[in-house]
Amino acid sequence: MSLDEYVKREFKQVGTRVRRPDGVDKVTGRAMYGADATAPGMLMGRILRSPHAHARIKSIDASKALALKGVKAIVTAEDFGVPEDDFTLDVQDNCIARGKALYDGHAVAAVAATDAATARAALKLIKVEYEVLPHVTDVDAAMKPGAPVVQEGRVQENVPKGFSENVTAHFEFGHGDLEAGFAKADKIVERSFKTAATHQGYIEPHACLASVTSDGKADLWCCTQGQYMVRTLCADIMGMEASQLRVTASEIGGGFGGKTTVFIEPVALMLSKKAGRPVKLVMTRDEVFRATGPTVSSSSDVKIGMTTDGRITAGQATLRYQGGAFPCATTEFGCSAAFAAYDLEAVRTYGWSVLTNRPKEAAYRAPGAPMAVYAVESVVDELCQELGLDLLDVRLKNAARKGTKSSYGPTFPDIGLVATLEAAKAHPHYQAPLGPNQGRGLSCGFWFNFGGNTCVSLNVNTDGTVGITEGNPDIGGSRASISLMAAEELGIPYDRIRTIVADTSSLGYNDVTDGSRVTFAVGLATIKAARDAIQKMCTRAAKIWGIDPEAVEWKDGAAVPAGPNAGKFPPMALAEIAAVSAETGGPIAGHYEVNADGAGVSFGVHLCDVEVDKETGATKVLRYTVFQDAGKAVHPDYVEGQMQGGSAQGIGWALNEEYIYGEDGRLQNPGFLDYRVPVASDLPPIETVILEIPNPGHPYGVRGVGETSIVPPLAALSNAVSHATGVRMTELPMSPPRVLKAISGAG
Repeated sequence: MSLDEYVKREFKQVGTRVRRPDGVDKVTGRAMYGADATAPGMLMGRILRSPHAHARIKSIDASKALALKGVKAIVTAEDFGVPEDDFTLDVQDNCIARGKALYDGHAVAAVAATDAATARAALKLIKVEYEVLPHVTDVDAAMKPGAPVVQEGRVQENVPKGFSENVTAHFEFGHGDLEAGFAKADKIVERSFKTAATHQGYIEPHACLASVTSDGKADLWCCTQGQYMVRTLCADIMGMEASQLRVTASEIGGGFGGKTTVFIEPVALMLSKKAGRPVKLVMTRDEVFRATGPTVSSSSDVKIGMTTDGRITAGQATLRYQGGAFPCATTEFGCSAAFAAYDLEAVRTYGWSVLTNRPKEAAYRAPGAPMAVYAVESVVDELCQELGLDLLDVRLKNAARKGTKSSYGPTFPDIGLVATLEAAKAHPHYQAPLGPNQGRGLSCGFWFNFGGNTCVSLNVNTDGTVGITEGNPDIGGSRASISLMAAEELGIPYDRIRTIVADTSSLGYNDVTDGSRVTFAVGLATIKAARDAIQKMCTRAAKIWGIDPEAVEWKDGAAVPAGPNAGKFPPMALAEIAAVSAETGGPIAGHYEVNADGAGVSFGVHLCDVEVDKETGATKVLRYTVFQDAGKAVHPDYVEGQMQGGSAQGIGWALNEEYIYGEDGRLQNPGFLDYRVPVASDLPPIETVILEIPNPGHPYGVRGVGETSIVPPLAALSNAVSHATGVRMTELPMSPPRVLKAISGAG
């Protein structure tokens, strides 16, 4: 279908605000989450964790724990093999320490017992002899020669000399002549920035139930963003064939990227294997903070040149990301995202991945992009301020658009950045007056979006209803969106369709629910599966009518003759065809499998007003508006929820959230009492403006929306606070003591 065709298409069901299929179960407590799974004879598991930031494990004596009545199994790293694949080995070593504990909270041993109290008592009886080693938790300190080495032998060949062994990878993106670009500038601003590590803050902790039978087969129930990923990793770690492990995803109480790997599942499987009984493991909140992946913390330098009329002549950024005790996978994304919103002739981004004695990083909604864009957008804002230029006009002048060679390489197709900027400029928020000690911040944001491996099965039931089986956990409303797209394609009511999430033995491989991929990729596969079923139903109608299948088409939920030459037959609705399917060839189903590409990038613009109390340093968010291109908003309520949710998380990141480590390398605030996430009273109503610039890579023009919304808030808040205080803020979070110190220093 051409771009013009789906731009002009009038949707009947896509774009409506139908009731969510999981709503009643969730508000009544009927929905099954990870910790709700049970099994006969189930044991309770608990994990012993290192109290040291860095220590060699000299010995583990579990004899007294094993002798305790009710203890059925104890595992350590010695119970696992050594995978040949480096990535799998890192995952395994993060699940349970092998030789060294690399951070405070690193798992050292695990117990399975008849009840939780016995398991906890057994942990106290396990004696671990440690040799405490020097540690490092700050990214800049970790890069210096002579810094404590977290892991030896992890440095890639492209890393220049002169750094410690903690610097494991180096990236470079860009094009053009930087020296010539900066020479054209009338004003150059160069700044350094720091951001703290922040946690995804999902409500549900990690939980699983593992059952390994004597014949080597296993079942695993867990809260995850990707049951196929869990199967692959756990099967590799356990030395099993993938077909022998069935993984079922529960409902998920939040993920945001933090449940795209495994932390406890292999340990539960090994405990079950040794004990010969099912084992349930549920993390405490303390464990979630100390031992699961937050996002990276960062240190960065940005240099941008601009002419007096607002043209950016050159941009350069150096980004240093620490991803914890294992090589970081986020740096490349941050480098790619830094200048993606701009059409630049000269641009270069350098990235460094650094090891520290912290938990292994995990994705957090557009991983790497918020920190990079925060630094770049802060410098753009400062240049506009110093040159007396309008913040939106400058961004419109330099905005990436169709045909722009991006800062990270590809040339952009149809994108919506200009439309979002124009919408922001026309919005009343942009011209609203501000009071004393108030400031307005603006930031663009960008994310790539992914497609990936996707498999969908669509079954037409004999009563005229439709069942859809897909393989991605629903963390953002995907079941409703998938059902809406199927209803649109089939021409039947939304409430005649039920979408379920399959276990790993019921459907072909599906990639993880991440990268804002599900509505795009699973939606695409659903549309194609529906068209497959429609073709079969047209063939059945043709058989009933005694005409050629090519003479039948689908219209408004029914098979109809394609033209007057095909004969005069009344429309045969889906329910009619389904009712006689046994007499016309048997069950009717549509299938589609794809490694989807064409996801289309996503842009957003955020406006934020704040008021700063200059006596306390406290920041109050007064007004917040999000403008984002959704391609096509399949279910507007969910799209708005994604935009608001990402903004709320970004506000927390900008103002209060941070991992705080003491001099001993131990996490000081592993809980929501001391790790300060925004509550309702911290947030204004977040207004949303949905733009729809169709993505040519999707039959309905859909783009992913779930991650872009967390990218702009850091800069938008920082710019707003900087305007309100008259002091340029360069470190996040902007907690009251930090803001007050900046104001006092400037005064």
